[in-house]
Amino acid sequence: MEHIDTPGTIFNIQKFSVHDGPGVRTAVFFKGCNLACVWCHNPESISPRPQVEFYPDRCIGCGKCVEACPTGAQRFDPITGAHVVDRGLCEGCLSCAETCYAGALAGVGQTVTAGEVLARILDDKPYYDQSGGGVTFSGGECMMQPAFLHALLSLCREHKIHTAVDTAGNVSWKWFERILPLTDLFLYDVKAADSGTHRRLTGRGNELILENLSRLSQQGASIIVRVPFIKGYNDGEMEAIARLLAPLTLQKVEILPYHKLGNSKYTALDLPNRAPLAQVPEPELLDRTVEAFRALGIPACHT
Repeated sequence: MEHIDTPGTIFNIQKFSVHDGPGVRTAVFFKGCNLACVWCHNPESISPRPQVEFYPDRCIGCGKCVEACPTGAQRFDPITGAHVVDRGLCEGCLSCAETCYAGALAGVGQTVTAGEVLARILDDKPYYDQSGGGVTFSGGECMMQPAFLHALLSLCREHKIHTAVDTAGNVSWKWFERILPLTDLFLYDVKAADSGTHRRLTGRGNELILENLSRLSQQGASIIVRVPFIKGYNDGEMEAIARLLAPLTLQKVEILPYHKLGNSKYTALDLPNRAPLAQVPEPELLDRTVEAFRALGIPACHT
């Protein structure tokens, strides 16, 4: 079967997802992203390389990881006895995580084929058929692996599985053209209306993102725009985002409130939390934001 041997890198396959498109879905998370949102709740998704998470409270000091590591990245401090992960030496082979039966070390990222992922997706096809669900390809940024994404979308189309692509849209339009005939739904992130604000919060301007969104709308694609709401960072952008989206043809807009569930991942990866002042927005504030979108004729809700 064509496409089954196309390789790609993922970091998770989440079964029975109900927040990534209609019905019961399987969400496939690609590794690697070309934005660096300061509030990212999946920091393990940013680097395209495999990584090791370290949870020191689980370490039992057995030393198996030291024996397994070929570069000396895993060691115990001779004075304090503390377990140290030298990120500069780590090559992401994940040998340490494979030997850590205590769960102190966890590997993030693996290279797989489209056929291997399809097999996992097909396990739950009866649930998709009964609920109107399907598969959602997310990340990271799934469109940074265009050949792998195209292969998976093609295989899903052969098996009559509904497909959704969750993207921030910061890629060449030619990549959208290639997958547009194979994609039933786009979940499209809009994080800020002002390009300067967008660059400050994500590392990139938003001109290409907004251009691609407009072109998708003109092509008649089915689109749900998802707007992350991070109080203290992009909450001042909501009115401008609503005005920007009003002329487009969209299924709806979903306002996604910030949560702190990803904070522990920064510690596990030895990464700085770049949004320490981010706050979870109050339900009343989310309600008012939704009403502001609806006042412009945009179907909107918050999760």
